[in-house]
Amino acid sequence: MTADSLKSPPWAPPSSTDVEMVRVGPHWDVVRAPEALGGRALELLGGASGAVIADYNLMYWLIRPGSAQYWRRIRQVQTLGTGRVETSYIGVPPIDRISGPYLHWRVPLGPGRYLTDANRLREALARAVVAELGIDAEADR
Repeated sequence: MTADSLKSPPWAPPSSTDVEMVRVGPHWDVVRAPEALGGRALELLGGASGAVIADYNLMYWLIRPGSAQYWRRIRQVQTLGTGRVETSYIGVPPIDRISGPYLHWRVPLGPGRYLTDANRLREALARAVVAELGIDAEADR
């Protein structure tokens, strides 16, 4: 476990039954990947993954703000948040919504499960691209 994954969140997911749109950046940045790559990355991360939001065929990891700002691009993976010109929002499900296919917590937020270490996540996603797609992980520039 990393220090980031052990910290208590400075915010709380919605306690109602409604999804809440939350601005990416102030509390965490987000890494978005298709479900096939995300599922493989979750296997590779094991217990080192922080909270993950899923919505149909996409997965969203919460990471420390700015920690993926200078990543080299990975095929089919997008980073949202700090250092971007555009402002991004993502839907955050209520804390008790842990099944889908609609917006839910794939890995629920909880003690010891908050932010994922961005470097470990990048490595897992790059390996997932090679395993799932059989191609070099880094996108052509």
